[in-house]
This record gives sequence, C-alpha cells and structure tokens, in this order.
Amino acid sequence: MLRTLLQFLAPYRRRVLVAVIALVLAAGAMLAVGQGLRAVIDKGFSAGDPAWLDRTLATMGGLILVLAAATYLRFYNVSWLGERVTADIRRRVFDHLLCLPPAWFEAGRTGEVISRLTADTTQIENVIGSSLSIALRNALLLVGGLVMLFTTSLKLSLLTVGGVPLVVVPIVLYGRRVRKLARESQDRIAELGNRIDETIHEIRIVQAYGHEDADRRDFGRLVEASFDTARNRVANRARLVAAVMVLVFGAIAFILWVGGHDVLAGTLTAGELSAFVFYAALVAGSVGALSEVWGDLQRAAGATERLMETLHATPAILAPAAPRALPEPARGAIAFEKVSFYYPSRPDTPALADFSLAIEPGETVALVGPSGSGKSTVFQLLLRFYDPQAGHLTLDGVKLTDTNPVDLRRRIALVPQDAVIFATSVLENVRYARPDATLDEVHAASVAAFADEFIAGLPDGYATDLGERGVRLSGGQRQRIAIARAILADRPILLLDEATSALDAESERMVQTALDGLMRRHTTLVIAHRLATVQKADRIIVLDAGRIVQQGRHAELVAGDGLYARLARLQFVA
Repeated sequence: MLRTLLQFLAPYRRRVLVAVIALVLAAGAMLAVGQGLRAVIDKGFSAGDPAWLDRTLATMGGLILVLAAATYLRFYNVSWLGERVTADIRRRVFDHLLCLPPAWFEAGRTGEVISRLTADTTQIENVIGSSLSIALRNALLLVGGLVMLFTTSLKLSLLTVGGVPLVVVPIVLYGRRVRKLARESQDRIAELGNRIDETIHEIRIVQAYGHEDADRRDFGRLVEASFDTARNRVANRARLVAAVMVLVFGAIAFILWVGGHDVLAGTLTAGELSAFVFYAALVAGSVGALSEVWGDLQRAAGATERLMETLHATPAILAPAAPRALPEPARGAIAFEKVSFYYPSRPDTPALADFSLAIEPGETVALVGPSGSGKSTVFQLLLRFYDPQAGHLTLDGVKLTDTNPVDLRRRIALVPQDAVIFATSVLENVRYARPDATLDEVHAASVAAFADEFIAGLPDGYATDLGERGVRLSGGQRQRIAIARAILADRPILLLDEATSALDAESERMVQTALDGLMRRHTTLVIAHRLATVQKADRIIVLDAGRIVQQGRHAELVAGDGLYARLARLQFVA
C-alpha cells in the first residue's frame, strides 16, 4: 500500500517535504515540553527560584506556539495531500475504466466498480489526509520519547521497554484479522451498491411484478451480512485498542510505583520522575494511537488492493505498438475473412463460424436471422469490442488489429436498439459524438431526424435536462435523439440495430425517410427483426447459428424456400 501511495505522492514532493518538516517540528516541540516540566519542578519549585521559573514558563509558552504553528502546517498540508491524491486516484481509475472493453464489465458488476471509485478512495483519503500523518507523528513521538526516557532513567526505561512485546503482539495478531475483515466489509458494501443500482435501474419491472417485498427481504439480508462483517471488524479493532491501553497504562502505573520509591530513596529527583512520567505517557499515547490507526491502515490496505486490481486489469483490446493509419479519405469498405469467434462466457458455442462477408463502400447490407444467429456479434467485432479467435476483419484494406481502436471507432456511428440518453441536456446528448458541434449543426441534425418538433415543445428546448437515462422522453423520442446523434456524427460507416423499433408507424415513416438519405452517403449495416424495414437494402444477409445461409435482395429471398422466406411468411401473413 505504501509503495502505491508513494507513487501518487511523488508529484507533490515539495508539499510532502513541508508536511514532514512541520511534523518533525511539532514532535520536537512536544518532546521539549517534558524537559521544560523537569526544569520547572527541579529548578523552579524545588530550588525556589522565581526568575528561573518565569524564564522556563516563558520558554514553554514559546514551545507551545511553535507546536501550534507546526501542527497547523502539518494538518493543512496533509489534508490537502489527502484530497489531491484521492482526486488523482479517482481520475486514474476512471480513465483506466474507459479503456477496458465491454467484456470486462460484463464479467463484473457496475455497483462494485462504483464502490471502488467512491468508498475505497474515501478510505485512502482518510489514510493520507489523517491516519498516515497521525501514524508518523506518533512514531516520531514514540522514538523521541524512548530516547528521552533512557536519558532520564536507565533503570525505569529498561522496565518500560521490557513491556513492549506485550503491546506489539496484540497489534500484529489483531491487525491481520482487521485487515481481512476490512476487505470483506468493502466487498459487502460493493454488493449493496450492485443491488441498489440494479433495483433502481429496473424499478418499473420491480413494481410491475409486485416484487417489492422480495427485494426488501433480499436487500435486508445483504445489509445484515454487511453489518455482521462490520461488527466483527469493529469488535476486533476495539479489542485491539482496549488490550493495548490496558497493557500500556498498567505498565505506567507500575513504573510510577517503582519511580516513586526511587524519589523517596533520593536516587531520582521529583523533576526527573515527572519528566519520565510525561515521556512514558507520551510513549503510551503514541502506542495507543498507533494501534488505533493500524486498523485504518489495514482498511486502507484492503481498499488499495481492490483499486490496484482495477488499475492492473489489462484491456484485452490494445492498440499495436506502431498502429497503421486508416486511409484518408475514408471509403467504408468492410471485409470479414473466415472469421470464427467464441464469447468468453460461451467457449464451446461459436457466435460466428467461418464467417466471410465483403461490403462495398456506400452499400446497405441488412443482417437478418433468429435470435442468437450472430447478428449483434458482427457489430461487436466491427467495433472491436472483441477480437476473433480465427480469421480477421479489414476496414478500407487495413486489418482492425493493426490499427488503433480509437481511430477505428471514430469512423463508425452506432444507433442501438435501446437508445442511450445521458442525464444532461438535449444539446449535449445530440452532440455527444461531436462535442465541438454548433447549435445550428445540432438543430439541423435534429430536423433531419424529425426530433426538432418535440424538442421545441420541451420546457427549455435544447437546454432541457432529460434526466437519468432520458426518463422524461418517450421511447420513440429517445430513439430520434439517438438518430440525430448519428446524423450529426456523419461518419463513413453507420450501424443500425433495429433503429426504428421503438417508433410508432408515423414516426417510423419519417425517421426511415431521414435514414434513407443518410444511408445513401454511408456504408450501412442494419440489424433487423422486422423485415419490412430492410426491403430496400442492397443486400440481405441471412444468418443462422453464426453462418451465412442465404444472401440476396428481398424479392429474390422471398421467392425462394429458405429461412428468409419462412420468416417473411410468419411476419407478413400475421
């Protein structure tokens, strides 16, 4: 954990140096107070010298001012570092998440990722901004206090050091247990986040099926499991602190008893005993604070492990060391050459098998077939969310594996079946693919997608916030926003995944007219279950079990007696 944190602290060396200097000054001033106490008792009270007493108390007042100033500098700079490093970690993790392919997220849970970005980074913030500073401060006081103890009385110091193993052993034993439970506690919180995200996201289905009581029971079970883990962690930490405090202060009481007899015997002065007790209390308090902070450090270690797991997750899709540039200007020629692909979750079932397909620039190709036939897989591979196990894909003659995935995706506009709307304004949603687009360009794209009419009726027009996942729009309106986004992107390849499926008949006719104009200028792949939407395609590819079983135009395929004709009869007769 410390190695990881040092990497993030490295850019702020100067501020770390200021904090360390302030830390040392504060610790030194605190240790000097003990010597002042000794001088006050031995040379002020016992010797009856008022002048010496005044000078000593004035010096102690100066030490206290130094202590206050150094504490301020330490607290401010350490807190600043905690906030700054936490922000850097969150940015680093989020930036890395954007590089991971969809397959990584499919293997995990959204709530767990959110927990790592929020709860885990908060743990690290607490350590850097507070716990680590407290640990270092008390470590300095512990070392300095021990030095002053030996300087004051060797006999009492040896007795004190002899009790150290009694304190260290519980810290080590309980610390390991606390660290394990801290990791389990963070995992339980992530499970809660997963369940909350899933339930809130699908609240309509939850309520439509009357599943509220079952969800309450399941969530209650998760909450109680999280509580039990947290309770075990807190109990172990409390036992650790209690054991340390009893042992430490019990040792102080014993030392005070031995030292008191030495004062009575004349082998130790009252001032030396007072200073020794002060340093012993300082050492005891430092050990107690370290034992308490140890639990925080263990929790942060667990959180750091989880964050490092995310940061060390290697994307399966990477740009080559020397990526080939795609030709300019873009043509939009696509080729699948003997492609075979298996999803990681289904390694025994091919999603595509020996699949070959060449698409000419400007051609509109429709992909048709039953569910699970491989239509969506074609899109996934073309966007390079996955790489095939055999064969290869090319765009304008360049293998996709030879180019940068970011450059590849900048040539593709996607309109998914379920329109994706972000919790921001209409303007920002439409120009998502072109953040630099002007309002006039956004307006023109919206007009082309027949979305401008309903946008104008919104409370703030293009500035209207659409809410999370576009809850303030109907399904058809969301789809037209997504189509406007693709029109504005104006990329050479257009992928339409049932782009008009959410529209009523009138809206579908208008949007289909807009798409017809858009498709004439672009290479277009269309996934369609409703065959009426692909009758104008230049070519229809019929897929079944990951293989091409038919291809041709609508009239040719209907006239035959294959899978397409059977699908057409089922739909058109109905």
